Amino acid sequence: MDKRSVVWTETAARQRREILKYWTLRNHSTQYAEKLIILTKKRINLILKNTSSYKLTNYPNTRESAMGHFSIYYKLLDEKLIITAFWDNRQDPKKMLDILTK
Repeated sequence: MDKRSVVWTETAARQRREILKYWTLRNHSTQYAEKLIILTKKRINLILKNTSSYKLTNYPNTRESAMGHFSIYYKLLDEKLIITAFWDNRQDPKKMLDILTK
């Protein structure tokens, strides 16, 4: 396994914060948000073990790792795994086009 660093873009980090905040406020508890954080960390570790095992997207050099209602979009650049989006799949997919084509 390559030793890669994980870099969250500002957009992806903001999306993740907004999703975690939404679920914390909605449920009046951090329990679901904490589970989502753990699931995300586990998925990133799986991506790091085999970066090419997840689906290529229509966006240049971008792969998607779906986790139920959420997806992690990422690119590889040198020794970095760059997370470009943390997406709630229940959203309008047209919004994703705007994010990933920037």
